[in-house]
Amino acid sequence: MTNSLIVVCLLTMIIHTAETLSYSVRFAGVKLNKIAIALSLTGIIVLVSRTANMIQAPLTAKFVDFAKTHPEFPLINYLRIIMLASSLGTLIAIAIFPTFVGLFGRVISKLEVEGSIPKLLTSVTIGQLKNTRKYIKKPKIKLPSFRYLGIPKRFIIMNIFVTAFYTVGVLSSLYAAHLSPEFSTTASQASGLINGLATILLTIFIDPQLGIITHKATEHLEYRDQLGKIYVLLMGARFLGTLLGQLVLEPASYFISWLVQLI
Repeated sequence: MTNSLIVVCLLTMIIHTAETLSYSVRFAGVKLNKIAIALSLTGIIVLVSRTANMIQAPLTAKFVDFAKTHPEFPLINYLRIIMLASSLGTLIAIAIFPTFVGLFGRVISKLEVEGSIPKLLTSVTIGQLKNTRKYIKKPKIKLPSFRYLGIPKRFIIMNIFVTAFYTVGVLSSLYAAHLSPEFSTTASQASGLINGLATILLTIFIDPQLGIITHKATEHLEYRDQLGKIYVLLMGARFLGTLLGQLVLEPASYFISWLVQLI
């Protein structure tokens, strides 16, 4: 099962790296004052994330099936390792954020000229791919510069909790299926109980605030320079959320296990 765990971890890293890099698309769009085009590119990130998730989910569920016939199998340890991969994927996104801001800026400009993603992809040449090296930048994080960004603490805390819920949503339902084998099918389909709460929090508290922050940056040039730092701060909150998920995993699993028995 070790090989399967490695594959699942790699896919999990891809999922969280891609999702976290959506901030670099937004920032590139704001810098070029082409936020609408930038938001249209997020579909590519969603496609990468969902494709990886489509492969990852059944491979992860296989661990639960294996644990049914092998009581000694350390299922919870495997799930925690997968969650560590999500943390690592988020850290990778933070590290390559400056590089991808430049790359997505170039992609946005090309997309405006070509008019569609298929034309954009077919217009890419080997020379252009080689030139991407000039966009590589090292991340520079100076903690004192993050003190006066005007971001409410509750917004950061909410980001941490929402990320934690999203991180454990599927994994907690799978572990709940292991805890309650007589309701395994019901429990495995109950990830929405956790993800639903995260979606409500995201829709009500986070998305509107993020929209306001982005809008301010498009309207006020002096605020635009701070936006990159704000996005790095939010990505840091996502990283902390994946770590918090380690604490939430088992309580969420027992909650789902208890709830499906009441249905």
